[in-house]
Formats: sequence, C-alpha cells, structure tokens
Amino acid sequence: MSAAGEQLDRLMGIMARLRSEDGCPWDREQDLRSLRPYLVEEAFEVLDEMDRVAEGGPWRPLGEELGDLLFQIVFHARLAEELGEFSMADVARAISDKLTSRHPHVFGEKQADGTPQPLANWAKLKAEERKKKTGHEGSVLDGVPTGAPALLRAERLTEKASRIGFDWPSIQEVRAKLYEELGELDEAIASGNRDELEHELGDVLFSLANLARFTQTPAEDALRMAIRRFTTRFQHIESALRAEGVPLGEATLEHMERHWQAAKVVEKALPPPTRVPRAPLVALRLPVVDLAAQRAFWDRTAPLLGWSPERGGAEEASYSDGMYRLVFTRGSSAPSPATFTFGAPSVAAVERLRTVLGSSSPGSVLEGSGGSNRFSFQDPAGLRWEYAFGGD
Repeated sequence: MSAAGEQLDRLMGIMARLRSEDGCPWDREQDLRSLRPYLVEEAFEVLDEMDRVAEGGPWRPLGEELGDLLFQIVFHARLAEELGEFSMADVARAISDKLTSRHPHVFGEKQADGTPQPLANWAKLKAEERKKKTGHEGSVLDGVPTGAPALLRAERLTEKASRIGFDWPSIQEVRAKLYEELGELDEAIASGNRDELEHELGDVLFSLANLARFTQTPAEDALRMAIRRFTTRFQHIESALRAEGVPLGEATLEHMERHWQAAKVVEKALPPPTRVPRAPLVALRLPVVDLAAQRAFWDRTAPLLGWSPERGGAEEASYSDGMYRLVFTRGSSAPSPATFTFGAPSVAAVERLRTVLGSSSPGSVLEGSGGSNRFSFQDPAGLRWEYAFGGD
C-alpha cells in the first residue's frame, strides 16, 4: 500500500474511533445537517489558502486546510457507512469510475501508433451517465449546485451551455452584450423602478460572469481578490488615521482618498504575485510531418473555434480551449487517420470558418451547413475534426 493509502486508512480508523461508544461525545452527536456549516467553512478556508499561495505564500498551510476538508469527507462517509448506505471505498470507486468513463481518449484503447481514440463529447458522456442513473438525460445544465455562489453558478451554467454550441462566437460579442446591458441598467436607474433595477443589474452581473468565462478568469476568484485588495487598502486608511490621531468617522473623503492612493503605491511596490497555472484537463499530443503548415492552418482556424494559441517552442504548436489542449509536435511520421470529436461553437462561428477555409486551403474539407447540427474538416496533417453545434 502507498503512503497516501496508509494515511487515509489511519484517518478512517481515527474517524471510526471518534464515532464509537467510547469516542468523542461531540463527534458522536453530529449528523448530516449539523455538519453542513463545517463543510462549507472548510471549503472556503481552502480557497483562502489558495489565494495566499497565488500571492506568493507558502504551500504547507494549504495542505493543512485540504486535510481539514478531507476530514469532512471522511466524516460524511462514516455516517453513511454506519447506516449501511455506502463507504469511503464506494466514494473513491465512484469518482474513479466516473473519471475513466469520461476520458476514453486517455484510459480507453489506443490505436496501433499510440494515438488516442477520438475525444468524446463531454456533454454527451454526462447525458449518458444521467440516463443510466435516472432513466432520462435531463438537462445539460444539471449538476451546478443551487447553493453555490451566484457568480460561480452563472459562469458554470454558461460553460455547460457552450458545450453544445449555445455560446457567443467571440469575446467581442460578449463585450458588446455587456455594454448593451449597462445601457439598460442606466434606463432602470433613471426610472427608479425597483423591480427593473434588480432585473437589469442581474443581467449585467450575468454578462460579467460570461465575460469572465471567455477570458478564463473566474469571476468568483477575481471578485474575491478585489475584496482582499479593498480590505487591505481600507485597513491602511484606518491605521494611517489612527497614527495621525484622527478619530475614525471624522476624516474627510479627500483625506481618506490620499491614504487610499498611498496604499495602492505600496501595493505596486510589492513583488508580483505567483500565479498558479490553470492547466487544461486533458492534453493531446499529435506528431505531424509538416509542422509549419499545421501551425499556419491552426493559427487561423483555432480562434474561430474558441481555441487560443499558446506560446511554444519551435518544435511544437499548441492550442487550448481551457479544458483541452492540442499539441502538434514535429515528427517523422504523422498519426494514422483519425477523427476527433468536440462540442462546437455557434452556427455563426461555423459559417465564418467556412468563409475562411473555403476550398482554397490545402488539406481542408469543410462539410455540413448552417442547417446541419454538425460539421467536420480535415487539416493539413490529414486529421479530421468533427464538431456538433447548436444555435446562437
């Protein structure tokens, strides 16, 4: 058994002892309802430590907070085991089975040359899981907890919708929508109607969450860090006023603004924060004979599909959509012909792709039309890419 397995067994043994007749009275009286606040609290403490690490802080406190969160999971699993519902082993088995079934291109059979099988559509796989579990496919939007913070929910809901093609073609359209919603908010402010204000403010916040998704900058994280900056700057104002002997509440706005600006100067003088890279979920590496032709083709095509070119060396060209990462490497032989399946962007993006590729691009063959629900094309390396899409 690995060291991690040994320590998890030890933790489960401690949990069983705490819940036993001669265990801890507090632990023995807990149930699912009483543990809810502790689970939420531990999750947010993990987030706090993640923020500190992102700003250059030490990693060890994050490990300690992850341990506290793990204890909550072990605690809940123990309650279920006592009732004969499921065990910690069942919890681990369920997530392991889910991950392997959702990544057939990683854990499935490989082709003779080592190329993974086609990437399955994530939304389709989850729909199949729901159908096995409940008897029906349900909604693509299922799985986003109603108790999650609203900004996080908005971002995750639009992300799920985008997987079947219901999305804006580009960030420019998202920004234009935000501008439109701000105009409608201005009208609601002028009207003074409380219901309209709530409606339009909600639309602005939802548009901001969607913009955050497009820029791959989670809105919840961005707002949390802004709150941290506000707190630090405001506490700087309080400390400065106390040092000057000015009672809180008696300083003028101009006086406090000077200290606010001074706090910002101190902020800028600090070393830049260490950012934790947001790694894509899956990386697919494909060797190609003519890397220059492949790069030229994908540099032009990727943005139309919602993929962003990444910096790489002379021997590779990589592209990411935040979930998957394609890496084309220079190789002596190309992979055997294969079709790779993804969720597609909007119909409008497909039509722009048709216009850009046309029939003049070597190796590109675009199939399907605006009335079809899928299209495919072939790149210079002979790889076929298939996309299923919905409407705008």
